[in-house]
Amino acid sequence: MTHNIPNGIIKTKTMKTTNNTVLITGGSTGMGYEMAKLMLAKGNRVIITGRDEKKLHEAASSLEGVIPIRSDVTNEGDVQALVKRIEKEFPDMNILINNAGRGTIYSILDKNAKAYENAKEEMETNYFSVIRLIHSLIPHLREQSSPAIVNVSSVVAIVPGPLASYSASKAALHSFTQALRVILEKETGIKVFELMPPLTNTAFSKGIGGANGMNPAAVAQELLKGIENDQYEIHPGQTAEIYKLFLSSPSDALKKVFSDRKVSR
Repeated sequence: MTHNIPNGIIKTKTMKTTNNTVLITGGSTGMGYEMAKLMLAKGNRVIITGRDEKKLHEAASSLEGVIPIRSDVTNEGDVQALVKRIEKEFPDMNILINNAGRGTIYSILDKNAKAYENAKEEMETNYFSVIRLIHSLIPHLREQSSPAIVNVSSVVAIVPGPLASYSASKAALHSFTQALRVILEKETGIKVFELMPPLTNTAFSKGIGGANGMNPAAVAQELLKGIENDQYEIHPGQTAEIYKLFLSSPSDALKKVFSDRKVSR
């Protein structure tokens, strides 16, 4: 489904999915890795970032042509250095994919759980760091002929799941993304997409039943298809089912997310 463009927004041409220069945060593993692999196969130049130097170079060794840059999205100095490098070495970078994320498994009922600290780290990675990187790269992106931003949230941005503070961080990102889409397309022509995966089979979600989740390569395919079709909110797999249920009965959607181990990411 292609979302209608609100009145007043610049009607730009459909995004191309080849011959772009793409920056993917958290690109060394999981969905980020599969996005990088697919983007490379489509003839794009791809830059991946991550905190773990070893994982970055492992990814680079299996992704021919990918450009690895060690960078922690939560570290202001790293972000400033990354932006300067992008501006200097990759002046044609036109697609930013904010994929880096953090989730912590804990019970709010556990008196020993570091609930505040965990929630703070999740919000810092999943929300605040995205705002900082986007704001830092807007001057660069608005100079490109076909610019876009992709924010990776989650099905729990629509309906919260058992990981309550993680859900809240993704809901914050979802709200920000909706507003950002209108602001940027109206004022700059930068397109803003949101990928909202269900539970996905990655190391990131191993502790919450990720083995039952959607193949990350299939999620990457859905992202590419969404970009090609100007589908601003992309609902892969069971996210589409949850969204439809939420529209008809929010309470039933909430029950399903809490009861179905194949849904919550």
